[in-house]
Amino acid sequence: MILDGNIKMLKLGAIDIGSNSVRLLITNVIPTKDHTYYQKVSMIRLPIRLGSDAFTKGSISKKNIKRMTEGMTAFSNLMNVHGVKDFRACATSAMRDANNGKELAAHIYKKTGIFIEIIDGKEEANLIFASKMFDKIQPEEDSFVYVDVGGGSTELTVFHKEKTLASKSFKIGTVRLLNNIAEDSIWDDMKQWLQINTKGVSNLAMIGSGGNINKTHKLSGLEQEQPLTLDYMESFRNKLKNTSREKLITDIGLNLDRADVIVPALKIYILATKTSKATKMYVPKIGVSDGITRDLYHRKYKSVLEG
Repeated sequence: MILDGNIKMLKLGAIDIGSNSVRLLITNVIPTKDHTYYQKVSMIRLPIRLGSDAFTKGSISKKNIKRMTEGMTAFSNLMNVHGVKDFRACATSAMRDANNGKELAAHIYKKTGIFIEIIDGKEEANLIFASKMFDKIQPEEDSFVYVDVGGGSTELTVFHKEKTLASKSFKIGTVRLLNNIAEDSIWDDMKQWLQINTKGVSNLAMIGSGGNINKTHKLSGLEQEQPLTLDYMESFRNKLKNTSREKLITDIGLNLDRADVIVPALKIYILATKTSKATKMYVPKIGVSDGITRDLYHRKYKSVLEG
């Protein structure tokens, strides 16, 4: 799309179907001679907790199939109203684990025209790295452990100077913990993996991704480039543990579906930080939907608009 005869702009949509919620991000992509700008236009989050079905019953319930269909219909309409040129929809752990995940994807496509890709943990991590997290922070360190905590899984990646050294997905997430279905052995596996892959790495910091760490950082009052300290995360988690759910919602300002998962999430972030022998965590406030947008643009449109 051409604006004012000189400015090029492309409007893209990204749908992230997680275990705890479903998100639509609409972004204006504006390529210029020196830089490509990603301007967020709208972010809509629906509290559809597919993980509660998939991880406890093995399949998505009729109730949530109906809610998903209505939600995807709304997303389709919103993208039409905004004039979205193209979009990509990706589903992660819940639909990956549900025995009717593919059936649900086919149903959604038939009813709404939205094709849902059910991606694995490796692709999920790749999409997050595609979001260019270092555009948001200015870390002092060269080595990092990236940790993304979702409802159904935790993605861990160790990298040095933006080069990936090791990456793995673990079936530990907030919805699994909430329903007491995370096996103790997986905690041990995750700790062992971190110990092996960070051995001998000095001056290491964490990079956190996910709605719960984003909210924690926002409530800290820090600037985006300032990291959370391990001490702060531990004291904040203890504060939340000793606060009633009602006050978490009314006094602290957490959404209803955030109030019961933020403490389990912080347990994972803190464990990963301690095991890695790090003392701080950067929070660039990016996620799968940001990565979907950038990946879609680079694969299909960059050469056309910038070539």
